[in-house]
Amino acid sequence: MPPSTPKSLRIAVLADSDTRWKWGALTADRIAPGPSMEAGPRGGAQVGLALDGYLLRGRATPTPRQLEEVGVRADSMREVTAVEFLRAMAETSYDIVVLALVGGGVQAMLHGLARVWDGQDERPVVVTGYVGVVYEKLADGLLLRHGADLVLANSRQDAERFRAVYEGVGADASSVTEVALPFLGGAAYEGEHDPYTVVFAVQPSVPDNRRDRVYLLERLVGHARLHPEREVLLKLRSRPGEHTTHIEELPYQKLIQRLDPPANFRLVYGNMGEVLDRTDLLVTISSTAALESLHRRIPTAVLTDLGIREVLGNHHFVGSGCLASWDQLDAGHRPVPDEEWVARQGVAAGGTPSGGGSYGRAFDAARERITKLLASPHRPPLTPYYTPVTAPGYLPGILARHHLGPDGTPLPGAPAHEREPGPVRQIVRRAARGAYRHGVQRVAPVIRRMGEL
Repeated sequence: MPPSTPKSLRIAVLADSDTRWKWGALTADRIAPGPSMEAGPRGGAQVGLALDGYLLRGRATPTPRQLEEVGVRADSMREVTAVEFLRAMAETSYDIVVLALVGGGVQAMLHGLARVWDGQDERPVVVTGYVGVVYEKLADGLLLRHGADLVLANSRQDAERFRAVYEGVGADASSVTEVALPFLGGAAYEGEHDPYTVVFAVQPSVPDNRRDRVYLLERLVGHARLHPEREVLLKLRSRPGEHTTHIEELPYQKLIQRLDPPANFRLVYGNMGEVLDRTDLLVTISSTAALESLHRRIPTAVLTDLGIREVLGNHHFVGSGCLASWDQLDAGHRPVPDEEWVARQGVAAGGTPSGGGSYGRAFDAARERITKLLASPHRPPLTPYYTPVTAPGYLPGILARHHLGPDGTPLPGAPAHEREPGPVRQIVRRAARGAYRHGVQRVAPVIRRMGEL
């Protein structure tokens, strides 16, 4: 593989959902060595950066509408299976590969790529990380990501936790690199809008039951009735039938239909940054949108109505100063964030992705590490912690889900093709996805309710 310079840098991003595509593509811009231009359609676009997008085929593969809403562009984009992606990595020379996947997908690709690049000194630099707040499955998710050249931590707190996990099992922790969430930015909050706007940012998987979701909607609608002078927005992640990073069995769009909301209540979609431009109070259970809001110093409330529990993820915000209930918000309370807490989260730190301030420097360490790796004529092979020796009862199943054998080679009969699918295959694939989503959103909840009788 010929050496490259920042002016000819090629990056591949493999993502399995709309949210992870946004994270992966923006991360690619932030960590690419070389001088930055002003933020453009892809964020802080690098001079001469060629970005190729690969969407891993599955239940959460983004629709064209979702990709358009994310607003992050690539020079090329194609949908692939795991085996097709590995073939592309064997046939195309890249400088950096960003794996924006769930943990099991990262682990499978690390083993597959280790096989593809076996014996190559100047293989691409492999980068992975997390889309947002890490509040569950810390050890599991981290060890599934071990083996990448850089495992990105979105804050000082995460970096410390990540290193502790790796060192605790005797794994090399040198890959952990502190950065920040790549999609923070936007204008700082300068005061109340007219009308005053309250935004509730929903999450596809939290809470996970009808009772709690209806309760949250009733409180949101109640807030709109109590404050008719305010605009109250329900910010939704996806339209019915679409999937994001997590499965959503009980879409808020359907639950709200029975509540007869007032005229100052609306459903909104679109880019979160654009919604925050008009927000005076951001309310959520534990969404990463809270960190985006805090970064812009918008008043932000993390709800305690359903308790402060690990299953909800709002335990992550203990000490933030943002925890509040709907009763408090109805009475006019505006949380004041704890400055030390937000600093440890890498938010509200000042600066812009392409400019000065601590946020502008948050990706310097990653760029420096990648520059050194690209300059080295001998890059070590990918060596994940999980191997057939360390995890013989766990690893084979993870690899098999992506049609790979224990050594990272494709299994016989693995789905792959040499050309774009024809019209019939595309129709069958769309029908299969529709059937899956129907099962998740309609059939599964009915079966669950029957089981509770």
